[in-house]
Amino acid sequence: MFKRLPYLICLLLILGSCQENSAISQEKEIEVSKDEPANDVVESPEPDTEETSFILPEIDLSNWKVTLPIGRPDEVKPPEILEYATNEKLKPFMYNDSIDGALVFYTYPGATTANSSRSRTELREQMEPGSNSVNWTFSQGGRLKGTLAMDDISKDSDNKYHRTIIMQIHGRLTNEQRDLIGQKDNNAPPMLKIYWQNGKVRVKTKVLKNPDVSDTDILRTDEWTDDEGFNFNEEVGFNRFSLEVLVSDGRMEVILNDTESVVYESDDIEKWGVFENYFKAGNYLQTSDEGSYARVKYYDLQVEH
Repeated sequence: MFKRLPYLICLLLILGSCQENSAISQEKEIEVSKDEPANDVVESPEPDTEETSFILPEIDLSNWKVTLPIGRPDEVKPPEILEYATNEKLKPFMYNDSIDGALVFYTYPGATTANSSRSRTELREQMEPGSNSVNWTFSQGGRLKGTLAMDDISKDSDNKYHRTIIMQIHGRLTNEQRDLIGQKDNNAPPMLKIYWQNGKVRVKTKVLKNPDVSDTDILRTDEWTDDEGFNFNEEVGFNRFSLEVLVSDGRMEVILNDTESVVYESDDIEKWGVFENYFKAGNYLQTSDEGSYARVKYYDLQVEH
């Protein structure tokens, strides 16, 4: 019995050591399992948030044609103008800035219209798409509103910016009026011209040279002349701004940024009611200097009658 005692003691020690190691091993396994995820889920990488967004201008061209500084000059009418983004003739002069969300009108000295010595990339309202014959009178009324900005414009030899017309109300003779005064076309004077000039907005209208002009002679362009003009106080520079033109019987109002306005309610406006009219908007550069140019951006443009 005593001879076997050392052997039994060794056996007990070995068994105790194995149990202790097994307990430690189980404890370690439990500790590891706490650090591991409960399910075998593979996390997806974060999505790429740096996506380029494109913004289109809010302008419906269904009732506008555009005149270009090329050709005789060239024009693009509805419905072709609706595809301006892919029209090879239009693309150099009228195109989207899809980062800024604007329609760009670019022009330089080139082809001119019959009654002008200046070039333009300018929209002309067509109440009946494709036709110049359907227009409106002041008694019928109208509203034109746009958000725009001067993007870039050249300077003259005195280092002063050139100027450009950005909105107009243009007169038009009916066929009967044209024939009455023996004129070869339907052209009448522009009642309203709005300029971007040295970073400010300037308004010019027409007044009669002779307030007692006859009902026939009032139709003649040379019976009208420019007024002294009006400058808004705010300097818009190259920043975005809004312009609104409101027309009613014997009244015309121009509003800048919904804060400043100028109202015309003179006898000249009253007598202007004899003419038909149409709105214009865009970039009508007022210089023929070599190397001159202008780029005007329109973000939105609405017309109502």
